[in-house]
Amino acid sequence: MKYELPALPMIQLKTTEEIAKMRAAGRLVYRVIHETGALIRPGITTGELEEHAIQIISDSGGSSPCLGYAPAGHPPYPAWTCISVNEEIVHAIPGARVIKEGDLVTIDCCAELNGWLADSAKTFPVGKVSPLAQKLLKVTEESLIRGIAQAKPGNRTGDIGAAVQKYAESFGFSVVRELNGHGVGKSMHEGELHVPNFGFKGRGTVLQCGMTFAIEPMINAGRRHIRTRQDGWTIVTQDGSLSAHFEHTVAIVPNGAEILTNGD
Repeated sequence: MKYELPALPMIQLKTTEEIAKMRAAGRLVYRVIHETGALIRPGITTGELEEHAIQIISDSGGSSPCLGYAPAGHPPYPAWTCISVNEEIVHAIPGARVIKEGDLVTIDCCAELNGWLADSAKTFPVGKVSPLAQKLLKVTEESLIRGIAQAKPGNRTGDIGAAVQKYAESFGFSVVRELNGHGVGKSMHEGELHVPNFGFKGRGTVLQCGMTFAIEPMINAGRRHIRTRQDGWTIVTQDGSLSAHFEHTVAIVPNGAEILTNGD
């Protein structure tokens, strides 16, 4: 079945069959995140976690669109996943950083399987974390859930962003504004669909059945301002505060948003 609503410029509407293929990629991404996440413990390095993720993707016949990805102004990304710790918001390159008790560790994975992609992220606590860290995790994950609830035909991307922002800021946290969700399908950043984590209801792109995209709140415990480290990739909180990141790839279907990266 192909949805008959007209596609927006540079936004590819998917058939139900294509969405099913993306869900298969989503199952792989779910495995990578949760099986690798189960290995997180004090003393392990982010590079060792990356090695495990590579093994899962490779053994499943998949590949990583992150490896070698080089948008304008960036050196080629040298890893298969992004594994960020504490003040690192996104795009941290796995390597020698040693995980410690009380850390927050985000595994962000985009994988390709049979030509179709899915993208997801989850922040894990390491052992006993601070009350602030616990609260940040809960609020960020719930902000994703609330954003997804607004992803339905006829709504707009602004409805998603407004829901995320309202919830996160009600707890005194801040929303990263320079980074947003994006179209996903045959490529990692497909088309011209942008899904900000802030904004106003009733504004932005109208959501149509067949759209597929990632929703990914990045919430800081401190101020929202960010900076990029000298490696050209790792984005951190400017004030050194903790950050959390949760993400799902969704498809817009008649009754709302179908999550493609929840392991189903």
